[in-house]
Amino acid sequence: MHYKFEFRPYQRKFGRAVVTSHGIWEIREGIILCLTDESGKVGWGEIAPITWFGSETLEQALNFCRQLLPEIREETIFSIPDDLPACQFGFESALQGARESRSEDFEFLISPPPASVTYSGLLPAGETALEAWQRLWQQGYSTFKWKIAVYPTSVELKILESLVQSLPASTKLRLDANGGLNFEEANLWLTTCDKVNANSELPVEIEFIEQPLAVDQFSAMLELSRRYQSAIALDESTATLKQLEYYYNQGWRGIFVIKPGIVGSPSRLCQFCQHHKIDAVFSSVFETIVGRKAALQLATELSQYNRAVGFGINHYFAEDDAVWLENLW
Repeated sequence: MHYKFEFRPYQRKFGRAVVTSHGIWEIREGIILCLTDESGKVGWGEIAPITWFGSETLEQALNFCRQLLPEIREETIFSIPDDLPACQFGFESALQGARESRSEDFEFLISPPPASVTYSGLLPAGETALEAWQRLWQQGYSTFKWKIAVYPTSVELKILESLVQSLPASTKLRLDANGGLNFEEANLWLTTCDKVNANSELPVEIEFIEQPLAVDQFSAMLELSRRYQSAIALDESTATLKQLEYYYNQGWRGIFVIKPGIVGSPSRLCQFCQHHKIDAVFSSVFETIVGRKAALQLATELSQYNRAVGFGINHYFAEDDAVWLENLW
């Protein structure tokens, strides 16, 4: 089957800058795709690279889109190379959407997610988290992710002490280091996590610490996962499907954070997750409603351990998703 192919680059300014150990992120850039089949069915997709996570650059994605013909075939989509993982996700999502679409408008994008999906709300780095959780709690969040390895460890551990004492009962807290800790600091954080989780007087469970060390320190993270009770999740280490397969084969049986928007081919991801039954947490790449819809469909299908998905990021954007998309197109 042939599909009419259109695309639009976009830029969206964050209402609140995203601060991580990688630096300050102020503008989300990406590409919205539209595929229309011969009967008029429309599918939408999104390419939302994060280069420092190991995806292609935006310019590489744009160059790929520009060299395509106005009409493309399914074979073209399934032959996108592995060094363009965000493109693989965007085009396969659009293709799946065209196969399932019953209308040409944006209605399907703004329909509510499955009732079974629960969200983790993203807290800002530093002391701001001590107030930010309250608004998210009022919106229904009971799992939070807090960015660490942004300020000195001694400062952040003091903030953590206040945070775990102030959060409501039954709250889960995830700590995301983005690979920004050294081995000594990671030991200190994990020792603290074990103490928090062992203290029955504290109402909070630290669910896991995410990517404590850099990608090239896998053996050290494997050692830490065996040394402490608190769980470790791989994130930057498993950004793409190729990395997922590699670290699984290297013996990792802990938690895998999967960002569908940059992991690569959704169909191959499904095969991998269904075959290996991995413990996966699905997470956002600050995509728009287009990529989020496709990513949440995958999360609903592939989650094995009923973990909250890391898509509680809407409060980082100032403008309404649906209105923004219609204006773009």
